[in-house]
Amino acid sequence: MEKKYVKLQTEIPGPKSKEILERRNKYVPKGISNNSQAFVKKAQGALVEDVDGNCYIDFAGAIGTINVGHSHPRVVRALQEQASQYIHTGFNVMMYESYINLAERLCELAPGEFDKQAAFFNSGAEAVENAVKLARKYTKRQGIVSFTRGFHGRTLMTMTMTSKVKPYKYGFGPFAPEVYKAPYPYMYRRPEGMNEQQYSAMIIEQFEQFLVAEVAPETIAAVVMEPVQGEGGFIVPDTAFVKRVREICTQYGILFIADEIQTGFARTGKYFAIDHFDVIPDLMTISKSMGAGVPISGVIGRAEIMNSAEVGEIGGTYSGSPLGCRAALTVLDIIESEQLNDRARKIGNRVLEKMHLLAERFEGIGDVRGLGAMCAMEMVKDRQSKTPDKEATGKIVKAAAERGLMLLSAGIYSNVIRLLMPITITDDQLEEGLQILEEAIEAVYKNDPALTVGGE
Repeated sequence: MEKKYVKLQTEIPGPKSKEILERRNKYVPKGISNNSQAFVKKAQGALVEDVDGNCYIDFAGAIGTINVGHSHPRVVRALQEQASQYIHTGFNVMMYESYINLAERLCELAPGEFDKQAAFFNSGAEAVENAVKLARKYTKRQGIVSFTRGFHGRTLMTMTMTSKVKPYKYGFGPFAPEVYKAPYPYMYRRPEGMNEQQYSAMIIEQFEQFLVAEVAPETIAAVVMEPVQGEGGFIVPDTAFVKRVREICTQYGILFIADEIQTGFARTGKYFAIDHFDVIPDLMTISKSMGAGVPISGVIGRAEIMNSAEVGEIGGTYSGSPLGCRAALTVLDIIESEQLNDRARKIGNRVLEKMHLLAERFEGIGDVRGLGAMCAMEMVKDRQSKTPDKEATGKIVKAAAERGLMLLSAGIYSNVIRLLMPITITDDQLEEGLQILEEAIEAVYKNDPALTVGGE
């Protein structure tokens, strides 16, 4: 397939990127990871150009931040207009109507036929922190339950709630108290001989036992769940599990918080992933693609819970900045006018179709899964043991980058290749990117016939 969009002028990284990289290594700590060694010059839609003139197709989407594409013209215009009027006053100093407009629209979009309110912050972790604060304030309880393989951020509280030890938690303790990890279904790794229905029943029973053996439900303020686990490996739970957790929360007066930071804003084919499960959360955290690249996050929820905090107890200097609010309002307009929920479902169908075809060719692809345009492949050393293959995953990501495709890995074993391309990607760009993905897998497995079906 002739490459129409990918143009590689130099090796990657090119000479200009290498020069900047030397300065980066001198002045920026190594603790901040970099998926690519190149430096961006400009980005538009699903295409990114680096400082050396190399052009890439973006299947990473700034870790799920660019659902409406890089530098969408409508977002750019909105930001330019806002910056020409005022950049920041601080909502707690002098208010601006865009904050109210955004809160109103999101409360109307969020699931639940009850009065809702929204508060805005800066990052996903900050949204989760504030959801926890509100839950504790409202319930007058301290316990917080998250799930194995979950990811909620890098602050003290959200790092505690997160499962993956390295690189997120190792050496950074002690951690916040009264945080508990509950089991979360992982269909691909269910016990041999157990069907999906049996496995789901087992995990539900384990969750119920967890509330006896680990923590009393009467002490829990909130259960925080990603409707689809993001960093954990794009793991989609079954509806029965999500519904049962919601039922238990209702039974014991525990708040159900849906962490929609990576799954929201049309990524899964609906505005919010929780809508797939016919479950209504008490609170919802949002960020990432909410602002099309401008930092903004939020908590949406039942008005009586949101109002439990007294004046001055939540907020921050830059929380819900004018630029972020204008960007987010424009994102909602784009999702509606460009029918991005429908588009996400079509992209997801095509990506999963391609991944299943790849799995027929390569034994190293142990599982293919996804919801909407949130799709992933899990790489293993062999399909019998399902041993995670972190090394092959890293090589595939690197081989793709060398061919002009930006990819990300995920999973607690870093053996999952996840795709988060902009939902505005064109069909031709999508096909070219999928072709490069196939070429990258071929390049990695060509010297290992055992991982190619039939030893090809």
